[in-house]
Amino acid sequence: MKSNMGTTDRIIRTVLALGVGALWFTGRISGTVAIVLGAIAVMFLLSSLISWCPAYAPFGFSTRGKSGPA
Repeated sequence: MKSNMGTTDRIIRTVLALGVGALWFTGRISGTVAIVLGAIAVMFLLSSLISWCPAYAPFGFSTRGKSGPA
C-alpha cells in the first residue's frame, strides 16, 4: 500500500471527522444522519491515519505531490 494522501488532505479529513464527532457529542445530529456521517467520519479518520485512501487507488489519484529532485 503506497501512500496517496498529502498532508493537507489528511488535515482536512481529520478536522471534518472531529467536527462530526463534536456534532454528535453535543447532540446536534442524531438518528440516521448521525450514523451515516459517523461512518464517513470513521473512514476519513482511518484513511488519514494510514495516509492511504482506497477511493483514490483505482484511479491512480494522489494528493501527495511529487517526491524527489525536480
